[in-house]
Amino acid sequence: MKTEPAGRLKIIIRSQYFLYFGVMGIFLPYFNLYLHHINFSSFQIGALSALRSVLLVLFPVFWSLVADRFQAKKGIYVFCNMASSIIWIFYLYTTDFWCIAFITLAYGIFYSPIISFLEAFTMDILGDEKKQYGQIRVWGSIAFISVVILSGRLIDVYPIEIILFLVLAGGIVQSLISIPMPSFPLKKNLSLSSEITYLFNRKTLVFLTSAFLMLVSHGAYYGFFSIHLERIGFEKTFIGFAWALASISEIIVMINSARIFKRFSLENILFFSFMMAATRWFLLSFATSAHAILGIQMLHSFTYGAFHMASILYIDGMSSDSSRTLGQAVNNAVSYGMGLMAGFFLSGYLYETIGSGPLFMTSGCIALVSGMILKLNR
Repeated sequence: MKTEPAGRLKIIIRSQYFLYFGVMGIFLPYFNLYLHHINFSSFQIGALSALRSVLLVLFPVFWSLVADRFQAKKGIYVFCNMASSIIWIFYLYTTDFWCIAFITLAYGIFYSPIISFLEAFTMDILGDEKKQYGQIRVWGSIAFISVVILSGRLIDVYPIEIILFLVLAGGIVQSLISIPMPSFPLKKNLSLSSEITYLFNRKTLVFLTSAFLMLVSHGAYYGFFSIHLERIGFEKTFIGFAWALASISEIIVMINSARIFKRFSLENILFFSFMMAATRWFLLSFATSAHAILGIQMLHSFTYGAFHMASILYIDGMSSDSSRTLGQAVNNAVSYGMGLMAGFFLSGYLYETIGSGPLFMTSGCIALVSGMILKLNR
């Protein structure tokens, strides 16, 4: 698997990142905006976002335990891609809050583990070349940039409901291309208790606590950044460009990931990312000009790009071969699951009560605390 097959496998994994984050380039900036346009309240939007996060907590861990136990990682990955695409179709037929909540629940059961499995596949494929992770992951950022700009332009011209069809199309294509994903049989299965004991040591728990708070601080951004920009007078094309610029900034970090991780420790990269997140949210709390907002978006290279790569490598280093999928699932569950769930609920409440400026100021304080926890427990 080190010569020609390795090259083919890298092409497959790049295509999966490209499609996954291409769909994210439609969903993340515009789905909550779509809900806003069909007259959902900020609390309802926050609640639906939090529901997705609850599912990110529960089902990646569940599916990863099943996959690691029965060595069925590929089969579950393909099944979850296909099932989630089929369920998405139901969004086309309702604008009722409770119906959409039920669809979101069903969709998230199968969609939520996809990224954890994808990260685990990547670690398997890279083997001893894990520090090149960013050069694989960058294809997701390229897709996100391209799609978010195109989608912003499309919904300036067409009704915002077009995003539902675009997400569906992307999900179907990803489902089909997931079929040639490789299988990686394990040499040995540990018991569940052994896997948990191996994974959860003090160092990992401190990291997971900091990662949780880091993603709590991102709740305002992922839940209400697009709505915030529209409220202060920006059009959807600009909103799409602002999201895309953030992803453009992370590409530079990802391309140079091997060099960065060779020079700096994972702990130092994580701490620096937390401090940049605090700075980003503090600045965004009072920025109103286009140039200032776009400049602030460049900090995404650290608050997401460097943080995400360091997190993937950090948790991989804490995992055994037989608990690798579980490790990535727990990382995603605690950060992008529990962290964003708490962040979405908090943001939904604060946006209604104090507005977006103080909301982002609160996010900055939370990011600052997350960095202090990591720093003081090293």
